[in-house]
Amino acid sequence: MRFDRELLKGTTDTLILAVISQGPVHGYELARRLRARTDGVFELGEGTLYPLLYKLEDNGLIAGKWQSAEGRRRRVYRITARGRRKLATNTEQWSALSRGMALALKGVAYA
Repeated sequence: MRFDRELLKGTTDTLILAVISQGPVHGYELARRLRARTDGVFELGEGTLYPLLYKLEDNGLIAGKWQSAEGRRRRVYRITARGRRKLATNTEQWSALSRGMALALKGVAYA
């Protein structure tokens, strides 16, 4: 499903932090895990994923380190303490927001 960009704003950082919080991961594997964890609902292409990773790294929420594996160099990301705090805050806020949206949409007829 394609989502309105405005609707997705602010959620992608939390999605990425959630996946990285499960353990260090490189970009391609992160995208694969995100797609698998969300039953294909969230599929981030390279043009979206890598700029987000760079932004999260610049903000100190994740840390990247180049590693070689199977003859390839990959940047492997891990979540920082600051990133864990941000993920906790975002998770709490998302829980309240989604509960409120579910209540507001209860009984709404869809076209």
